[in-house]
Amino acid sequence: MRILDLGKTDYGPAWDIQKDVAEEVVGGGEDTLILVEHAPVLTLGASFHEENLLMTPEEYRRRGIEVVRTDRGGDVTYHGPGQLVIYPVFNLKRHGQDLHKWMRDLEEAVIVLLDQVGLSGLRFAPHTGVWLRPQSDSGQAPLRKVAAIGVKVRKWVSIHGVAINCNNDLSPFGLIVPCGIIGYGVTSLSESLGRSFSVQDAKAPAVASFEKVFGA
Repeated sequence: MRILDLGKTDYGPAWDIQKDVAEEVVGGGEDTLILVEHAPVLTLGASFHEENLLMTPEEYRRRGIEVVRTDRGGDVTYHGPGQLVIYPVFNLKRHGQDLHKWMRDLEEAVIVLLDQVGLSGLRFAPHTGVWLRPQSDSGQAPLRKVAAIGVKVRKWVSIHGVAINCNNDLSPFGLIVPCGIIGYGVTSLSESLGRSFSVQDAKAPAVASFEKVFGA
């Protein structure tokens, strides 16, 4: 598994790199894990519904948030500084050739990452992604989403991927209906741990979790 760390890169240039890497993998190249931190951007997936944007695109742009249509699955989500975005450009023929399994494996990679830092991640069917329960709660408060997942598979090579909230400002999620899910908020690793946990802090556990889940 090749690791490609793009650091802080705008969505557009990172997307161009991701497409180039995908062509390499389609042609037989090695699976590549791309790590990146984006400037503020809303990405609209293939299942996007207009009502999940609570403002006009122009109003978002005035706030410094780019709005981009993408071909990944899912609805609308937010990327921004302090969030680790992971694009696993993998050939699924090497990993079961099963889209449902792939999505569950991506969730498992996040759950393994969370376990490394002392948190218990949860699945919340039928919603894709990984969730946390507030640490002080006895089980009554709604779960909060810590990682969003959306992919597209072409010729059995997966693109797009996972966004994990580390120490990002969560207020922009209040400007949308995240992933089209009503009634459930978002959280971050820092908020859940009660201490700062940065993108840089998350990178090594993220790579280790992918190594463990995918046998890289």
